[in-house]
Amino acid sequence: MNIIIVKNAVEGGHEGYKLFAEAKKNGAHVFGLATGSTPITTYQEIVASDLDFSDSISINLDEYVGLAADNEQSYNYFMHKNLFNQKPFKQSYLPNGLAEDLEAEAKRYDKIIADNPIDLQILGIGRNGHIGFNEPGTPQDSKTHRVALTQSTIDANARFFEHEEDVPKEALSMGLASIMQSKHILLEAYGEDKADAIKGMIEGPNTPDLPASILQGHGNVTVILDEAAASKLTNK
Repeated sequence: MNIIIVKNAVEGGHEGYKLFAEAKKNGAHVFGLATGSTPITTYQEIVASDLDFSDSISINLDEYVGLAADNEQSYNYFMHKNLFNQKPFKQSYLPNGLAEDLEAEAKRYDKIIADNPIDLQILGIGRNGHIGFNEPGTPQDSKTHRVALTQSTIDANARFFEHEEDVPKEALSMGLASIMQSKHILLEAYGEDKADAIKGMIEGPNTPDLPASILQGHGNVTVILDEAAASKLTNK
């Protein structure tokens, strides 16, 4: 892993942007995208740049089950607000959280990924080490699947909803094997609450108990951390 330690998320966003720009310059065509607060500074840098994605494809990691694309808490809405409205892609794929047959939707999404190999995949990481919505215990050979969110993830997401009962309890997510197919993976993490997960991801064993640790087996991973997220690493 190539580890870059920065002062804060703003500086990290600039470093993340540089990786997108480099990938684009080197012919990357398919970009795997993530939601949540972590990648926002990278997206802000991209929006402010002259990068053009009108010939590119994006494939998102996940989407809540039960939320329409135009729901303000859906990941589809998030992506349009923070990136797509300003930097449209030729084609943008997200799972359909309202699909009547979620298993069929997962298979459809796997075919999209197979037909469009991801050149650069951006990830965040949960406090329990999840990437995408692959919670602890997720099989490492998993493809796109329906996920029952853990209580810790539901609690972390509750701040975005007016009422706790409105927080989705399920999602559709790329699996760990899906993520590992990406040619280059960029993981960003900011804040002291991510320090334990980062230490386990980088210095602990590769175990399903900490899903992000699977990245140890990937040949091209860049990790951008602020000093707080990197604070528990033995070797900085």
